[in-house]
Amino acid sequence: MKTDITRALVNEHGLILRMIALLERNSARTAEGSYANWQFYLDGVDFIRNFADRFHHAKEEDVLFEALVKNGMPREHSPVAAMLLEHEQGRAHVRALEAAALEARAGLPGRETTIAEHAQAYAGLLREHIAKEDGVLYPLAERLIPDTLRDGIVAEYTAAESRTPEGFRAHYEAVVARYESEP
Repeated sequence: MKTDITRALVNEHGLILRMIALLERNSARTAEGSYANWQFYLDGVDFIRNFADRFHHAKEEDVLFEALVKNGMPREHSPVAAMLLEHEQGRAHVRALEAAALEARAGLPGRETTIAEHAQAYAGLLREHIAKEDGVLYPLAERLIPDTLRDGIVAEYTAAESRTPEGFRAHYEAVVARYESEP
């Protein structure tokens, strides 16, 4: 039986999608003026930067995408290039979201629209991005990557995970659960 090289990434998408749902819910409320918990957005930025980007995207970019390129997928004008571009677009929205949330928390008025726009743009981008990865790129990787490389890819994921602090995933699961329980 082949070693599944994308299951861990799909599982991580589950937690990321839960945070995206929170961003969608709360940014809609912020846009209408009924949600002003700026700490939520800062916690969302922390989640995105650490769990989604440093933990999850790093495994995609440094391990899976590199394996795809080594096995014949072009680096440019390819699904890998498109995914990397979307990662960068997401990072730009996160930077703008963070700046506006920090300004709002500091008491500067009128940041609600910027917060809502960037939270919604990021959420939409990532929701579509994950659908492309789960529905197209990951199945392609499962077909393209030879059996001889699969255990090494999983070992690289494990090595990346071992560099995270103890309780890392549990911390971010708790952050998401806490905001999911907000009225």
